[in-house]
Amino acid sequence: MIAKIIVFVFGSIFGSFLNVCIHRMPKEESVVWPSSHCPHCNKRIPAHDNIPFISFILLGGKCRFCGQKISLRYPLVELVTALLFVALFERFGLSYNFFTFMAFACALIIATFVDIGHRIIPDEVSVGGMLVGLILSTIKGLNFAPLAFYYKPMLNSLMGIIVGGGSIYLTGLIFDLVYFKLLKRPAIQGETESMGGGDVKLLAMIGAFLGWKLALLTFFVAPFFGAVIGIANLIVKKDHTIPYGPFLAFAAVISLFWGNQIIHFFLFR
Repeated sequence: MIAKIIVFVFGSIFGSFLNVCIHRMPKEESVVWPSSHCPHCNKRIPAHDNIPFISFILLGGKCRFCGQKISLRYPLVELVTALLFVALFERFGLSYNFFTFMAFACALIIATFVDIGHRIIPDEVSVGGMLVGLILSTIKGLNFAPLAFYYKPMLNSLMGIIVGGGSIYLTGLIFDLVYFKLLKRPAIQGETESMGGGDVKLLAMIGAFLGWKLALLTFFVAPFFGAVIGIANLIVKKDHTIPYGPFLAFAAVISLFWGNQIIHFFLFR
């Protein structure tokens, strides 16, 4: 229990840093410098006002200096990160997989909230995540006693990048060909692509960490969540476009924790 509390606190601190990334990456600002400051009055936030959850509650959700409201996104990201870290710890223990998927979870959280707010997924997350996932998978294949190298984790990661990115890219390409070319439907607000390049790179990144089987499962699971939100968004806001990154991220988490059971159920039931 104490170990889980420590991981929870550790995760909330990471979540605080992820908030900085979510706020600054779309603006192409450094996530290291300057130190945390209020987005409204630009006053530097002192350490005692930057404690996850506690500072938000004590300040009443407002900046100490200008009194402007602090977005609920900040404690939400801290909570989601902390809970995911605890779930990973419970599943993998203090192992290599725990730290690998901890990095994976952080990338998914940044991609989700940036896509919700700005309809983009930073290449630092998707392309950088591909490289990190491939490197960590390659290291996983190393055995130091005796010295040996098992290529399967690296190959699975490479195949995950190809299958993950390729599946969603081909789906978007076929849809655009049928919808815009064959049916000759007009593009709305100048849109010519049904699937953004950021989503393609995000699923490729997911494949780098999870491998080709779970990347493919993520590809099939994500539309179920996207369809529900998309229909609601169309009815309420009359808007047919939605950020797809959050659904890919949510499906990736499902694949990470329950993917093998889902695949086994459908193949061997």
